[in-house]
Amino acid sequence: MSRELIAAPLTAAAFAPFGDVIEVTGAPDKIINQGMCGRHHDRATLDFGPGGRAGISLFDAKARQLPYTLDMVERHPEGSQAFVPVSGVPMLVVVAEDADGVPVNPQAFISQPGQSINLRRGTWHGVLAPLGAPGQYIVVDRIGDTPNLEEHWFEDPFTVVSG
Repeated sequence: MSRELIAAPLTAAAFAPFGDVIEVTGAPDKIINQGMCGRHHDRATLDFGPGGRAGISLFDAKARQLPYTLDMVERHPEGSQAFVPVSGVPMLVVVAEDADGVPVNPQAFISQPGQSINLRRGTWHGVLAPLGAPGQYIVVDRIGDTPNLEEHWFEDPFTVVSG
């Protein structure tokens, strides 16, 4: 039996319990490079845990469509994970609260052009899911020797639809 999950627009306020929405808002914090560049400073809290380091990877993700079947979420207990779209394709962002090691109360969001996300360490989330077209992403996450992936498969999947 499938349960319906309505995807809402991605906003910093709604996403705050799970991580950061990385986007340009308001005036730059600093003007640099002889006045030719505005710096919007420190937009995400990166966390790579003990024994880890920051890594930058490039991902090519196949297109997904709504309605979307959410049957699995994952998390990274050793570090945060940021997704920065390169191709401008909106992405479906699914996150869930944790209840004693089990994901509960999933929420779905759809990003807008210019939005990236940073997931806090240990946040349950869906897989990278560009909507409507393939997407390319810069991913900043933890590189280390210890396991950093846990998966949870839902017995009753969710169907994500647009709001």
